[in-house]
Amino acid sequence: MSRSGAYVRQIEGYRAFIPAPLPPNPPVAIDQEMQTLLSKADRALGRLDGSIQVLPNPDLFVLMYVRKEAVLSSQIEGTQASFNDLLEAEADIQRPERPNDVQEVLNYVKAMNYAIGRLDDLPVSVRLIREIHGKLMAGVRGSQLQPGELRRTQNWIGTPGATINTATFVPPPPSELLKVLGDFETFLHDQTPMPPLIKIGLAHAQFETIHPFLDGNGRVGRLLITFMLCVQDILSMPLLYLSHYFKQHRARYYDLLQATRDTGDWEGWLKFFLDGVAVVSNQATETARNIVTLREDFRRVIAENFGRTGANGAIVLETLFQRPILRVNDVRDLLGVSYPAANKLMSQLAKNGIIEEMTGQVRNRLFRFTPYIALFDGI
Repeated sequence: MSRSGAYVRQIEGYRAFIPAPLPPNPPVAIDQEMQTLLSKADRALGRLDGSIQVLPNPDLFVLMYVRKEAVLSSQIEGTQASFNDLLEAEADIQRPERPNDVQEVLNYVKAMNYAIGRLDDLPVSVRLIREIHGKLMAGVRGSQLQPGELRRTQNWIGTPGATINTATFVPPPPSELLKVLGDFETFLHDQTPMPPLIKIGLAHAQFETIHPFLDGNGRVGRLLITFMLCVQDILSMPLLYLSHYFKQHRARYYDLLQATRDTGDWEGWLKFFLDGVAVVSNQATETARNIVTLREDFRRVIAENFGRTGANGAIVLETLFQRPILRVNDVRDLLGVSYPAANKLMSQLAKNGIIEEMTGQVRNRLFRFTPYIALFDGI
Protein backbone atom coordinates (compact mmCIF):
# COMPACT_ATOMS: atom_id res chain seq x y z
CA MET A 1 0.00 0.00 0.00
CA SER A 2 1.25 3.48 -0.89
CA ARG A 3 -0.28 6.96 -0.91
CA SER A 4 -1.43 6.16 -4.44
CA GLY A 5 -3.09 2.81 -3.87
CA ALA A 6 -2.12 -0.84 -3.71
CA TYR A 7 -1.14 -3.79 -5.87
CA VAL A 8 -3.79 -6.47 -5.43
CA ARG A 9 -3.34 -10.07 -6.52
CA GLN A 10 -6.10 -11.20 -8.87
CA ILE A 11 -7.70 -14.64 -9.10
CA GLU A 12 -5.67 -15.30 -12.27
CA GLY A 13 -2.44 -14.84 -10.29
CA TYR A 14 -1.15 -11.48 -11.52
CA ARG A 15 -1.07 -8.30 -9.42
CA ALA A 16 -2.98 -5.22 -10.62
CA PHE A 17 -2.76 -1.75 -9.18
CA ILE A 18 -5.90 -0.29 -7.59
CA PRO A 19 -5.47 3.49 -7.25
CA ALA A 20 -6.63 5.33 -4.16
CA PRO A 21 -8.93 8.33 -4.72
CA LEU A 22 -7.30 11.72 -5.21
CA PRO A 23 -6.07 13.91 -3.60
CA PRO A 24 -3.22 11.95 -2.01
CA ASN A 25 -3.27 11.27 1.71
CA PRO A 26 -1.15 12.65 3.30
CA PRO A 27 -1.54 15.76 1.12
CA VAL A 28 1.04 16.89 -1.43
CA ALA A 29 3.96 18.54 0.36
CA ILE A 30 4.50 21.92 -1.26
CA ASP A 31 8.04 22.64 -0.12
CA GLN A 32 10.17 25.61 -1.18
CA GLU A 33 11.28 23.91 -4.42
CA MET A 34 7.70 23.02 -5.33
CA GLN A 35 6.53 26.55 -4.52
CA THR A 36 9.26 28.05 -6.73
CA LEU A 37 8.39 25.74 -9.63
CA LEU A 38 4.68 26.47 -9.20
CA SER A 39 5.35 30.21 -9.26
CA LYS A 40 7.50 29.94 -12.41
CA ALA A 41 4.88 27.84 -14.18
CA ASP A 42 2.07 30.25 -13.24
CA ARG A 43 4.05 33.26 -14.48
CA ALA A 44 4.99 31.51 -17.72
CA LEU A 45 1.36 30.59 -18.40
CA GLY A 46 0.32 34.17 -17.71
CA ARG A 47 2.86 35.48 -20.22
CA LEU A 48 1.70 32.94 -22.80
CA ASP A 49 -1.96 33.87 -22.39
CA GLY A 50 -1.07 37.56 -22.68
CA SER A 51 1.06 37.06 -25.77
CA ILE A 52 -1.84 35.46 -27.62
CA GLN A 53 -3.87 38.64 -27.34
CA VAL A 54 -1.51 40.45 -29.73
CA LEU A 55 -1.68 37.79 -32.44
CA PRO A 56 -3.63 38.85 -35.55
CA ASN A 57 -5.62 35.61 -35.52
CA PRO A 58 -5.09 33.47 -32.41
CA ASP A 59 -7.18 30.63 -33.86
CA LEU A 60 -4.56 30.03 -36.56
CA PHE A 61 -1.85 29.82 -33.92
CA VAL A 62 -3.94 27.26 -32.04
CA LEU A 63 -4.44 25.29 -35.25
CA MET A 64 -0.69 24.96 -35.84
CA TYR A 65 -0.06 24.02 -32.24
CA VAL A 66 -2.76 21.35 -32.38
CA ARG A 67 -1.07 19.95 -35.49
CA LYS A 68 2.33 19.90 -33.81
CA GLU A 69 0.96 18.31 -30.65
CA ALA A 70 -0.80 15.68 -32.74
CA VAL A 71 2.51 14.69 -34.33
CA LEU A 72 4.55 14.63 -31.12
CA SER A 73 1.95 12.90 -28.95
CA SER A 74 1.44 10.25 -31.63
CA GLN A 75 5.20 9.76 -32.01
CA ILE A 76 5.45 8.97 -28.30
CA GLU A 77 3.10 6.08 -29.05
CA GLY A 78 5.25 4.85 -31.92
CA THR A 79 3.96 6.57 -35.07
CA GLN A 80 6.49 7.64 -37.71
CA ALA A 81 4.53 10.45 -39.40
CA SER A 82 6.26 13.84 -39.27
CA PHE A 83 4.92 17.38 -39.07
CA ASN A 84 5.49 17.79 -42.79
CA ASP A 85 3.69 14.48 -43.49
CA LEU A 86 0.65 15.85 -41.65
CA LEU A 87 0.66 19.17 -43.52
CA GLU A 88 0.98 17.40 -46.86
CA ALA A 89 -1.83 14.98 -46.00
CA GLU A 90 -4.09 17.89 -45.07
CA ALA A 91 -3.24 19.49 -48.43
CA ASP A 92 -4.20 16.20 -50.13
CA ILE A 93 -0.70 15.69 -51.50
CA GLN A 94 -0.21 12.04 -52.40
CA ARG A 95 3.23 10.56 -51.70
CA PRO A 96 3.69 6.76 -51.82
CA GLU A 97 6.56 6.95 -49.33
CA ARG A 98 4.47 8.70 -46.66
CA PRO A 99 4.09 6.63 -43.44
CA ASN A 100 0.76 4.81 -43.28
CA ASP A 101 0.16 6.01 -39.74
CA VAL A 102 -0.39 9.64 -40.76
CA GLN A 103 -4.13 8.97 -40.40
CA GLU A 104 -3.57 8.49 -36.67
CA VAL A 105 -2.18 12.02 -36.51
CA LEU A 106 -5.06 13.38 -38.57
CA ASN A 107 -7.44 11.69 -36.12
CA TYR A 108 -5.65 13.38 -33.22
CA VAL A 109 -6.24 16.79 -34.82
CA LYS A 110 -9.93 15.93 -35.32
CA ALA A 111 -10.27 14.69 -31.74
CA MET A 112 -8.66 17.81 -30.32
CA ASN A 113 -10.78 20.18 -32.40
CA TYR A 114 -13.91 18.19 -31.53
CA ALA A 115 -13.16 18.39 -27.82
CA ILE A 116 -12.41 22.12 -27.94
CA GLY A 117 -15.90 22.72 -29.31
CA ARG A 118 -17.48 20.20 -26.95
CA LEU A 119 -16.13 21.97 -23.86
CA ASP A 120 -18.68 24.73 -24.46
CA ASP A 121 -21.53 22.45 -23.38
CA LEU A 122 -19.93 19.48 -21.60
CA PRO A 123 -17.49 19.56 -18.67
CA VAL A 124 -14.30 17.54 -18.56
CA SER A 125 -15.76 14.17 -17.61
CA VAL A 126 -15.60 10.46 -18.31
CA ARG A 127 -18.29 10.98 -20.95
CA LEU A 128 -16.21 13.60 -22.80
CA ILE A 129 -13.07 11.48 -22.47
CA ARG A 130 -14.88 8.54 -24.08
CA GLU A 131 -16.11 10.73 -26.93
CA ILE A 132 -12.58 12.01 -27.56
CA HIS A 133 -11.23 8.47 -27.55
CA GLY A 134 -13.84 7.43 -30.11
CA LYS A 135 -12.72 10.19 -32.48
CA LEU A 136 -9.05 9.44 -31.88
CA MET A 137 -9.20 5.73 -32.64
CA ALA A 138 -11.77 5.61 -35.46
CA GLY A 139 -10.48 3.69 -38.48
CA VAL A 140 -6.79 3.48 -37.45
CA ARG A 141 -4.43 1.09 -35.73
CA GLY A 142 -6.26 -0.03 -32.61
CA SER A 143 -9.70 0.72 -34.06
CA GLN A 144 -10.67 -2.88 -33.39
CA LEU A 145 -10.04 -2.22 -29.69
CA GLN A 146 -13.39 -0.66 -28.82
CA PRO A 147 -12.97 3.08 -29.63
CA GLY A 148 -14.85 5.17 -27.10
CA GLU A 149 -15.56 2.16 -24.89
CA LEU A 150 -14.02 1.37 -21.53
CA ARG A 151 -11.95 -1.78 -21.73
CA ARG A 152 -13.55 -5.05 -20.74
CA THR A 153 -10.31 -7.02 -20.58
CA GLN A 154 -7.08 -6.55 -18.67
CA ASN A 155 -4.25 -4.58 -20.28
CA TRP A 156 -0.68 -3.96 -19.14
CA ILE A 157 2.36 -1.83 -19.85
CA GLY A 158 5.77 -3.30 -20.58
CA THR A 159 8.54 -3.84 -23.08
CA PRO A 160 7.70 -5.60 -26.37
CA GLY A 161 7.01 -9.26 -25.67
CA ALA A 162 6.26 -8.73 -21.98
CA THR A 163 3.50 -10.82 -20.45
CA ILE A 164 1.08 -9.72 -17.76
CA ASN A 165 3.36 -11.39 -15.22
CA THR A 166 6.51 -9.61 -16.42
CA ALA A 167 4.88 -6.26 -17.20
CA THR A 168 6.24 -2.99 -15.85
CA PHE A 169 2.76 -2.00 -14.73
CA VAL A 170 -0.70 -3.60 -14.65
CA PRO A 171 -3.58 -1.08 -14.34
CA PRO A 172 -6.77 -1.83 -12.40
CA PRO A 173 -8.88 -4.74 -13.69
CA PRO A 174 -12.06 -3.96 -15.67
CA SER A 175 -14.22 -4.79 -12.65
CA GLU A 176 -12.73 -1.76 -10.85
CA LEU A 177 -12.95 0.77 -13.69
CA LEU A 178 -16.36 2.26 -12.91
CA LYS A 179 -15.40 2.90 -9.31
CA VAL A 180 -11.96 4.38 -9.95
CA LEU A 181 -13.26 6.50 -12.83
CA GLY A 182 -16.10 7.70 -10.61
CA ASP A 183 -13.52 8.73 -8.00
CA PHE A 184 -11.49 10.41 -10.74
CA GLU A 185 -14.45 12.45 -11.99
CA THR A 186 -15.34 13.43 -8.43
CA PHE A 187 -11.82 14.79 -8.00
CA LEU A 188 -12.02 16.76 -11.24
CA HIS A 189 -15.09 18.62 -9.99
CA ASP A 190 -14.16 18.87 -6.32
CA GLN A 191 -14.19 22.53 -5.21
CA THR A 192 -11.73 22.06 -2.34
CA PRO A 193 -9.03 24.75 -2.75
CA MET A 194 -5.91 23.44 -4.49
CA PRO A 195 -3.40 25.12 -6.82
CA PRO A 196 -4.86 24.42 -10.29
CA LEU A 197 -1.58 23.18 -11.76
CA ILE A 198 -1.16 20.74 -8.88
CA LYS A 199 -4.65 19.43 -9.57
CA ILE A 200 -3.99 19.08 -13.30
CA GLY A 201 -0.70 17.27 -12.68
CA LEU A 202 -2.38 14.85 -10.29
CA ALA A 203 -5.23 14.24 -12.75
CA HIS A 204 -2.92 13.41 -15.65
CA ALA A 205 -0.92 10.91 -13.62
CA GLN A 206 -4.07 9.29 -12.23
CA PHE A 207 -5.60 8.92 -15.69
CA GLU A 208 -2.46 7.21 -16.95
CA THR A 209 -2.60 4.90 -13.93
CA ILE A 210 -6.25 3.98 -14.55
CA HIS A 211 -5.52 3.34 -18.26
CA PRO A 212 -9.24 2.92 -19.03
CA PHE A 213 -8.92 2.05 -22.74
CA LEU A 214 -7.20 -0.78 -24.56
CA ASP A 215 -5.23 1.73 -26.67
CA GLY A 216 -4.76 5.50 -26.92
CA ASN A 217 -4.56 6.21 -23.17
CA GLY A 218 -1.39 8.29 -23.40
CA ARG A 219 -2.72 10.55 -26.11
CA VAL A 220 -6.03 11.12 -24.33
CA GLY A 221 -4.24 11.75 -21.04
CA ARG A 222 -2.03 14.42 -22.60
CA LEU A 223 -5.07 16.10 -24.16
CA LEU A 224 -6.64 16.18 -20.72
CA ILE A 225 -3.91 18.55 -19.50
CA THR A 226 -4.80 21.16 -22.11
CA PHE A 227 -8.55 20.89 -21.56
CA MET A 228 -8.19 21.35 -17.80
CA LEU A 229 -6.03 24.45 -18.30
CA CYS A 230 -8.91 25.98 -20.26
CA VAL A 231 -11.64 24.84 -17.86
CA GLN A 232 -9.69 26.25 -14.91
CA ASP A 233 -9.43 29.61 -16.77
CA ILE A 234 -5.64 29.47 -16.71
CA LEU A 235 -5.56 29.79 -20.49
CA SER A 236 -8.21 31.49 -22.61
CA MET A 237 -7.35 29.23 -25.56
CA PRO A 238 -5.98 25.66 -25.75
CA LEU A 239 -2.34 26.57 -26.29
CA LEU A 240 -0.19 24.44 -24.02
CA TYR A 241 0.91 21.00 -25.18
CA LEU A 242 3.48 19.08 -23.17
CA SER A 243 4.22 16.22 -25.56
CA HIS A 244 7.45 17.88 -26.75
CA TYR A 245 8.74 18.03 -23.18
CA PHE A 246 7.57 14.51 -22.37
CA LYS A 247 9.18 13.19 -25.56
CA GLN A 248 12.47 14.92 -24.75
CA HIS A 249 12.45 13.37 -21.25
CA ARG A 250 10.59 10.21 -22.11
CA ALA A 251 12.34 7.80 -19.74
CA ARG A 252 12.05 10.18 -16.81
CA TYR A 253 8.39 10.85 -17.62
CA TYR A 254 7.54 7.16 -17.40
CA ASP A 255 9.79 6.55 -14.36
CA LEU A 256 8.18 9.36 -12.38
CA LEU A 257 4.67 8.20 -13.24
CA GLN A 258 5.62 4.72 -12.06
CA ALA A 259 7.09 6.13 -8.85
CA THR A 260 3.73 7.64 -7.93
CA ARG A 261 2.34 4.09 -7.93
CA ASP A 262 5.24 2.21 -6.39
CA THR A 263 6.28 4.64 -3.65
CA GLY A 264 3.59 7.32 -3.64
CA ASP A 265 6.10 9.94 -4.80
CA TRP A 266 3.64 12.50 -6.06
CA GLU A 267 6.03 15.33 -5.31
CA GLY A 268 8.73 14.10 -7.69
CA TRP A 269 6.20 13.80 -10.52
CA LEU A 270 4.63 17.19 -9.82
CA LYS A 271 7.98 18.99 -9.82
CA PHE A 272 8.78 17.47 -13.20
CA PHE A 273 5.33 18.41 -14.49
CA LEU A 274 5.58 22.02 -13.28
CA ASP A 275 9.02 22.42 -14.84
CA GLY A 276 7.59 21.15 -18.13
CA VAL A 277 4.71 23.64 -17.98
CA ALA A 278 7.13 26.54 -17.49
CA VAL A 279 9.54 25.41 -20.22
CA VAL A 280 6.85 24.77 -22.83
CA SER A 281 4.93 27.96 -21.97
CA ASN A 282 8.05 30.05 -22.48
CA GLN A 283 8.73 28.34 -25.82
CA ALA A 284 5.17 28.98 -26.97
CA THR A 285 5.37 32.65 -25.92
CA GLU A 286 8.54 33.06 -27.96
CA THR A 287 6.89 31.39 -30.94
CA ALA A 288 3.92 33.76 -30.68
CA ARG A 289 6.26 36.75 -30.74
CA ASN A 290 8.11 35.34 -33.73
CA ILE A 291 4.83 34.89 -35.60
CA VAL A 292 3.94 38.56 -35.11
CA THR A 293 7.41 39.59 -36.31
CA LEU A 294 7.24 37.26 -39.31
CA ARG A 295 3.84 38.54 -40.35
CA GLU A 296 4.82 42.19 -40.09
CA ASP A 297 8.09 41.61 -41.97
CA PHE A 298 6.34 39.86 -44.86
CA ARG A 299 3.52 42.41 -44.98
CA ARG A 300 6.17 45.08 -45.36
CA VAL A 301 7.95 43.12 -48.12
CA ILE A 302 4.67 42.81 -50.03
CA ALA A 303 3.78 46.50 -49.58
CA GLU A 304 7.22 47.64 -50.79
CA ASN A 305 7.71 45.23 -53.71
CA PHE A 306 4.40 44.00 -55.15
CA GLY A 307 2.85 47.16 -56.53
CA ARG A 308 -0.66 46.60 -57.88
CA THR A 309 -0.63 42.93 -56.84
CA GLY A 310 0.07 43.87 -53.23
CA ALA A 311 -3.55 43.49 -52.10
CA ASN A 312 -3.75 39.95 -53.49
CA GLY A 313 -0.35 39.16 -52.08
CA ALA A 314 -1.54 40.18 -48.62
CA ILE A 315 -4.63 37.95 -48.95
CA VAL A 316 -2.48 34.96 -49.88
CA LEU A 317 -0.13 35.69 -46.97
CA GLU A 318 -3.00 35.59 -44.46
CA THR A 319 -4.27 32.35 -46.02
CA LEU A 320 -0.85 30.76 -45.63
CA PHE A 321 -1.08 31.12 -41.85
CA GLN A 322 -4.06 28.75 -42.00
CA ARG A 323 -2.99 26.54 -44.91
CA PRO A 324 0.81 26.57 -45.08
CA ILE A 325 0.90 24.46 -48.26
CA LEU A 326 -0.95 25.80 -51.32
CA ARG A 327 -1.36 24.93 -54.97
CA VAL A 328 -1.57 27.56 -57.69
CA ASN A 329 -5.13 26.38 -58.29
CA ASP A 330 -5.93 27.12 -54.63
CA VAL A 331 -4.77 30.70 -55.11
CA ARG A 332 -6.67 31.02 -58.38
CA ASP A 333 -9.89 29.99 -56.62
CA LEU A 334 -9.15 32.12 -53.55
CA LEU A 335 -8.60 35.31 -55.53
CA GLY A 336 -10.90 34.68 -58.48
CA VAL A 337 -8.11 35.37 -60.97
CA SER A 338 -6.74 33.47 -63.95
CA TYR A 339 -4.28 30.63 -63.52
CA PRO A 340 -1.40 32.62 -65.11
CA ALA A 341 -2.06 35.52 -62.73
CA ALA A 342 -2.11 33.21 -59.71
CA ASN A 343 1.03 31.45 -60.89
CA LYS A 344 2.83 34.76 -61.38
CA LEU A 345 1.82 35.94 -57.89
CA MET A 346 3.10 32.74 -56.26
CA SER A 347 6.37 33.06 -58.16
CA GLN A 348 6.69 36.59 -56.85
CA LEU A 349 6.06 35.46 -53.28
CA ALA A 350 8.70 32.75 -53.71
CA LYS A 351 11.20 35.23 -55.20
CA ASN A 352 10.84 37.36 -52.07
CA GLY A 353 11.49 34.42 -49.72
CA ILE A 354 7.97 34.16 -48.37
CA ILE A 355 7.16 30.72 -49.79
CA GLU A 356 9.14 27.87 -51.35
CA GLU A 357 8.25 25.79 -54.40
CA MET A 358 8.17 22.11 -53.45
CA THR A 359 7.98 20.13 -56.70
CA GLY A 360 10.55 21.62 -59.09
CA GLN A 361 7.95 21.24 -61.83
CA VAL A 362 6.59 23.72 -64.34
CA ARG A 363 3.00 22.53 -63.92
CA ASN A 364 0.98 21.51 -60.85
CA ARG A 365 3.32 23.42 -58.60
CA LEU A 366 3.03 23.34 -54.81
CA PHE A 367 4.28 26.05 -52.48
CA ARG A 368 5.22 25.74 -48.82
CA PHE A 369 5.19 28.55 -46.24
CA THR A 370 8.58 27.39 -45.01
CA PRO A 371 9.50 30.32 -42.67
CA TYR A 372 6.25 29.85 -40.77
CA ILE A 373 6.46 26.06 -40.56
CA ALA A 374 10.05 26.38 -39.34
CA LEU A 375 8.82 28.27 -36.25
CA PHE A 376 7.05 25.08 -35.12
CA ASP A 377 9.63 22.52 -36.20
CA GLY A 378 11.75 23.08 -33.10
CA ILE A 379 8.88 23.01 -30.64
